[in-house]
Amino acid sequence: MDVSPALLVIVDAANVVGSVPDGWWRDRRGAAERLRDRLAADGLPGHSGPVELVLVVEGAARGVEPVPGVRVESAPGSGDDHIVALVARADGRPRLVVTADRELRRRVTELGAGVTGPRAVRAPNA
Repeated sequence: MDVSPALLVIVDAANVVGSVPDGWWRDRRGAAERLRDRLAADGLPGHSGPVELVLVVEGAARGVEPVPGVRVESAPGSGDDHIVALVARADGRPRLVVTADRELRRRVTELGAGVTGPRAVRAPNA
């Protein structure tokens, strides 16, 4: 039996949170925690196979705790650089990065990762 590795989904928290002007800038950490909780509840809508969800936080959102189903990584510097490093380390398995950042998209696709926009993980009414 062929058991494929779970799709590694790396979410650019700053970019996804910042994609909707809902006041997130007043509480960046709280906004990242709400995104984490939505990911834990909904996973990757439209994807039926197994996924490993990683939320990358930076700046004022550093220190957000993981929850079952969502690993949280606090970038020591640039969130984009940390995402690129995670993609590079996971070479050989399917990877998907959730971001609208054009430069980050270019960097991770050069490493063989797929990309999708923030709408893939945003709440339907967001």
